[in-house]
Amino acid sequence: MLIRQAVESDAPRIIPVMKDAEESGFMLYGPGERQMKEEPLIKFINTLNNAPKSGFFVAEDNEEILGYLLLKAENLSRTSHRAMIAIGVHSNSRGKGVGSKLFEHIINWGKQMQLHRLELTVIETNEHAIKLYKNMGFEIEGTKRDSLLIDEQYVNELYMAKIL
Repeated sequence: MLIRQAVESDAPRIIPVMKDAEESGFMLYGPGERQMKEEPLIKFINTLNNAPKSGFFVAEDNEEILGYLLLKAENLSRTSHRAMIAIGVHSNSRGKGVGSKLFEHIINWGKQMQLHRLELTVIETNEHAIKLYKNMGFEIEGTKRDSLLIDEQYVNELYMAKIL
């Protein structure tokens, strides 16, 4: 498995992974809510990859995209040491180390970019993701109460972070 920065030509292979991840019900977008198209995704990949301390990364095996991780840093002098993470792994690849490999790569990359803090939020009931994040050294810092409305129920998100 190869972890690398995404390129424009990856867009058609990333879209099905993003759609599949959203079908889990544990992402910010609900299942089928977002209509992804290649051109906007290409623009987004380029924007992230060209921003300081940010990037769009993929896990690839035999030319198949298994998962992705977005790292978006901030630009203000007081916050440029931190970056927000979003990750998605195709359901066929979950539990096979894809998420761990993406995080290992990003943690090392983040240190090289002189990032100090990595942040993410996760739905409180997403036990598998929380376990992965804790295994990667992330700690729960707080609860964002009633943060999301899913199936007419308010759901909490957890704030998690890792100091590099």
